Amino acid sequence: MIGGGNITWITYFILLGFSDFPSILTVLFVIFLLIYIMTVTWNLCLLVLIRMDPHLHTPMYFFLSNLSFIDICYVTSTTPKMLFNFFQEQRTISFVGCIVQYFIFSTMGLSECCLLTAMAYDRYAAICKPLLYSSIMSPSLCSQMTLGLYMAGLSGSLSQLCALLQLHFCGPNIIHHFLCDLPQLLNLSCTDTFFIQIMLAILTMTYGIASAIIVMLSYSYIVISIMKITSAKGRSKAFNTCTSHLSTVSLFYTSGWFVYLSSSCGGSSSFDRFSSLLYAIFIPMLNPVIYSLRNKEIKEALKRLQNKRRHC
Repeated sequence: MIGGGNITWITYFILLGFSDFPSILTVLFVIFLLIYIMTVTWNLCLLVLIRMDPHLHTPMYFFLSNLSFIDICYVTSTTPKMLFNFFQEQRTISFVGCIVQYFIFSTMGLSECCLLTAMAYDRYAAICKPLLYSSIMSPSLCSQMTLGLYMAGLSGSLSQLCALLQLHFCGPNIIHHFLCDLPQLLNLSCTDTFFIQIMLAILTMTYGIASAIIVMLSYSYIVISIMKITSAKGRSKAFNTCTSHLSTVSLFYTSGWFVYLSSSCGGSSSFDRFSSLLYAIFIPMLNPVIYSLRNKEIKEALKRLQNKRRHC
C-alpha cells in the first residue's frame, strides 16, 4: 500500500481462496490440479485432432476448435494462480495482475458466449437450410464470425477495464475469492460504482440475455424442422447433431445464472466460491468430453490418427 496524505492507495490484493478450509486444503489442491491438467490436455488434444484431420474441416468443428482454445485460455487465466496460492502464507496478487486476470477471464467468457451463439446459428443452417448450408456457412463467413466474436469479447472487456481503472481502492484489500472477479472488486472500491454497475447490467443484457434469446430462437426453428422429418431415424440423426451443443449451452448459461442469482440473493462467500467453480473450472473440462463422448466423427478421426501412427 502507498500512502498519499490521509489516503492509502492499494497496490496489491489478498486472494483468500479456500484458506478457511485448512482440513481439506490438500485434497482441494490435488482435485483442482488434476482438473486443470485434464482440461488443458483434453482441449488441446481435441484442437490438434480437428486441425490434423481433413474430415473435420467443417464449420461445426472449426467453431469447436475455437471453443477448445477459449476454454484453455479461460481456465489458465485463474487456475495456476489459485493453485500457487494454496500453500503460500502471503496469498497476494498485484493490482495490475488482478486487473489483467479479470480482463483475460472476462474476454474469454464473453467470447465463449458469442461463440455458442454462432454455433447455434450453424446448427440452424445445417438442419433448417441443408441444401444451402455450404453456401451459407462459407469459410469466409466462418472466419468473419470468429473474428467478430473475439472482437465482441475484447470490446466488452475493454469497456469494463476502462471503468475499473477509474476506481480507487484505499482499503481493505482482502478478496474472499480465488479469483479477481468484478463484484469483489466493486465491493472493495472506495469510490462510487454506480456507473460501472449500470454498464455491467447493460453488458449482461447484451451478451447474456440477447445471445440466450438467439440460441432459443435457433433451436425453436430446429425443433420445428426436425418434427417435419418423416422417418424416425432421420429425426434421431438430426437431433443427435445438436445434443452436444445444446448440453454445452445449457451448462454454460445455467451455471452463470446460478452464480449470478446466488450472489444477488446474498449467498455466503464460501457458497459463492464453490458455485463459481462451475463455470470457472468444471465446464471447460466437460466441454471436450461432451463433444467427444457420443460423436462418431470424433471417434472415427481418432481411429484414422491411430492408423496413421501405426503405418508410420
